Parts: sequence; C-alpha cells; structure tokens
Amino acid sequence: MSNPLILDVLRGATSKRPPFWLMRQAGRYLPEYRELRARSGSFLDLCLAPAKAAEVTLQPIKRFHPDGAILFSDILIIPYGLGQALHFEEGRGPILEPIDNAAGLSRLSLTEHWSRIEATYEAVSRVCEGLPDDVALIGFAGAPWTVATYMVEGESSRDYAKTKQWAYSDPVGFGQLIDLLVEATIRHLKAQIEAGASIVKLFDSWAGVLAPDQFEAWTIKPIRRIVDAVKQSYPNVPIIGFPRGAGVLYRTFAERSGVDAIALDTSVPTDWAARELQSLKPVQGNMDPLALVVGGDAMKSAVARIRKDLSGGPFVFNLGHGVIPITPPEHVEQLAQLLRDSV
Repeated sequence: MSNPLILDVLRGATSKRPPFWLMRQAGRYLPEYRELRARSGSFLDLCLAPAKAAEVTLQPIKRFHPDGAILFSDILIIPYGLGQALHFEEGRGPILEPIDNAAGLSRLSLTEHWSRIEATYEAVSRVCEGLPDDVALIGFAGAPWTVATYMVEGESSRDYAKTKQWAYSDPVGFGQLIDLLVEATIRHLKAQIEAGASIVKLFDSWAGVLAPDQFEAWTIKPIRRIVDAVKQSYPNVPIIGFPRGAGVLYRTFAERSGVDAIALDTSVPTDWAARELQSLKPVQGNMDPLALVVGGDAMKSAVARIRKDLSGGPFVFNLGHGVIPITPPEHVEQLAQLLRDSV
C-alpha cells in the first residue's frame, strides 16, 4: 500500500512535485455532479445520503486523480446536528433559524439531534473503500467563529453585525455558543478520522472580518482547543487550518493555533508566505480560482509563480478559494497535467 505524497508533505517533507487537490473540487462545474444533484432532492439530502455523497467525493478523483479527496459535505452540518433548523435555497444559500441569545442556545443539544448527521461518517467509510491507495481522504469542519456567524445571522452576511454585536456586548454568552461549537467540532472531526479520514481541515472562512483581539478570542483560541483535543486521540493526523482573509495575522495563526499546515487565501503573497509562514509550517494554496476559469497562459503563469516561491519547502498546491461553477472541467484536467509534468 503506497503512502500518499500529501501526507508526507503535510508532515514536513519537501517534494519535487507538489501534491495537489482543489477546494470544492467536487461540485457544480462537473456535469456528472449536476446530473446526480438533479435527482437527489435537496442539497442537504445529498450531503446526508452516504452512497451519493461518496459518489460525489470520488467524481473528481476519477477524472483528475489529485493527491487528496475532500469529503462532500458542508460546514453547516454541525449546527444541523445540534438541532438548528437548516435548509438551502437555490440562489440564496443556507437559511437557518437565528440563534442570538440564551433562549436560542437552550434549543441546541450535543446529543439529542446528532443522529441525523451520522450518515456523514458512513459516507467517509464508503469513500475510503473507493479511493486509490495514493490518494488521502480529507475530512473537515467549519471553525467555530465561521459556523457561529451563520447560526447567529441566519444566513450569509455582508457585515456580520449581529454576530459581532453579541460577541462584543456579551462575550460570556457568545462564548457559550463557541464552547458548544468547539465540543461539537471535536466530536465531528474525530468521527471522520475514526471512519477513515487521514487528514482534517478547519475552514475559518470569515476569520478576516475580526479585529486582532477578537481574532485571538474567537479564531485562534477555539481552534487551538480543537487541535489539542484531536491530537490527543490522533497525534499523527495532520490538521490544516484556513483563516481566510487573516492578512498579516496569518503569522499569528501559524504560531498559536496548533495546526500542522496553513492554507493560504488568494490575497496572500506567496513570496511573503515563503518567508513568514513556510519556515513554521507546510503551506497550501493559493491560485486564484478565476485563473483556473480562464486557463491557458494565465493559469500557467500563476502556477509557475506559486511553485517558484513555495517549492523550497513543504507545499501543497491548491486554490485560494473553491472551484467556481463556471470553471471548464478541461481546465482542471490541464492543471492536473501541468502539475504532474512540470517537475
């Protein structure tokens, strides 16, 4: 049984060929996904149907053979497992029953509703059965701050005003929500590892909206608690952290969060990342998803720059955010071929 290259790199090895996978590599840009989605009911139904979720996870593996497969699921599975009402509207995204006070918190439970998301772990097992030996399965969760923004706002937000006001005005009460999410996230990640995931990732997609002191309180400290708990049980499973939009606080995150590797968003200069981050941790990233949409010379130039800056240390090639729906699948194939051939 071969050892996936991505595991070696996330544990600190430097590789001549960078391993690669792409955020949202399974999804709407693939015709086979659209076909399956059309006959699967709601998005949530698809996420929680183990056979179908596994099939979606494996679709890009069959097409492009990246070094990592990321489980097809959603970061809002956790609030659903805590008992919060959740559905997805086409063109609008996730809609949740807002929780912004003690009464709302009292409706949540770490045990009462968890069974409705346990299909996720069966999906992990099914994916593992279908993966090539040289591809690692990546489990994931949203980080507490990012998940909390959806739970409090009730949907996506431009300014996160309700969440920030609660965090500033009642840090003890807001901290109770974060504490619950820390425990739920630990449970969720451990269950994915137990089912077969060999890497896990924490997506803090809205970390960049926090002021520095709030970033410390609501991004770094909760993630550190999660990492420490997961590592206590699974010390050899690499954990990737993605504090999207953190800017110069990426360095602080790398130093204090405890994660094993740092995923870079599109805005992070790779020469800066090589100096400031890669000496501390393996890095992952960070081509602009629109360069993948355009393809051709724009894509080749972006790949060359990223590889030039980051090839001197442990490095996983990825995008700075997810593959977007208008991406031509043939461009992903060209990217995969380019990364395999240009050693």
